[in-house]
Amino acid sequence: MKVLLISNDAGGYAHHVEAPDNTTVQQMFERHVGTFHADSYLIRVNRQPAAADQPLRDGDRVSFTPLKIEGAI
Repeated sequence: MKVLLISNDAGGYAHHVEAPDNTTVQQMFERHVGTFHADSYLIRVNRQPAAADQPLRDGDRVSFTPLKIEGAI
């Protein structure tokens, strides 16, 4: 399946990525961002809050936005 991945971490990026069917939000996060820390990120699928175990579907829009920016006061 293909999903639009948006990461607002550091420089940020958005691109379409391929993922196996039934990939969860947590698996996508770990694959593209690193160790899963849901309490440190605003995680959304199709602009709605998402649970870690939510399976993704073809065409979903997934975004990861850090709650704190490194170096910000």
